[in-house]
Amino acid sequence: MALMLNNKADFILEFNETQNKTLKRNDVDWSQSRVLFISPKFTNYQREAINFKDLPIELWEVKRFENNTISFDQIEKTGAQESIKTISKSDETIEKVAKEIKVYSETEHLERATEPIKELYDKFKISILNFDNIEVRPKKEYIAFIAGTNVVDVKIQKYSLKIHINLKKGELEDTKMISRDVSNIGHHGNGDYELQFNNDENLEYIMSLIKQSLKKNAK
Repeated sequence: MALMLNNKADFILEFNETQNKTLKRNDVDWSQSRVLFISPKFTNYQREAINFKDLPIELWEVKRFENNTISFDQIEKTGAQESIKTISKSDETIEKVAKEIKVYSETEHLERATEPIKELYDKFKISILNFDNIEVRPKKEYIAFIAGTNVVDVKIQKYSLKIHINLKKGELEDTKMISRDVSNIGHHGNGDYELQFNNDENLEYIMSLIKQSLKKNAK
């Protein structure tokens, strides 16, 4: 991680050459950088080493099967409550990385909401996690619900939830017309459809809209 942060220009050059794209150094939110270790197996020591709530490191186990199928399974953190900053003072490299990298949490996003909206978010989260293989990943501006790619992004506000469904304009079938087209409006979140709600009256219907994004992006 420190190597990357100290050599940003080299990483951008490598990205541009391998992906045949033009990306500038300032186009990247370096505070959201991650390191992924991929291996057929990890030791107990390695598994325990990621148990910091704000450590931007992930472990993924990879397995290959006889039919040439490959599976990736993320090793989840177990009871990660301690901050990496508690040991950063004893290591100059860790301290430098900890200052530049920011790992966001659901708790931080929920701090701005009233109690009814916190309860509404819990209901929303429980409903969407009933879909298979959904990962919750808090970002700077929103909480992303991911299945390979972003399915829906949730911005928690004081008195409501604002969500962006990751579908292009014309791809969402919204018979109740409760969403709005934001394809030509600047916004945080992925997708061209936005909707805002402050109660669970249409929660089941909203899940049906999100399921369309899940089906589309899972292909």
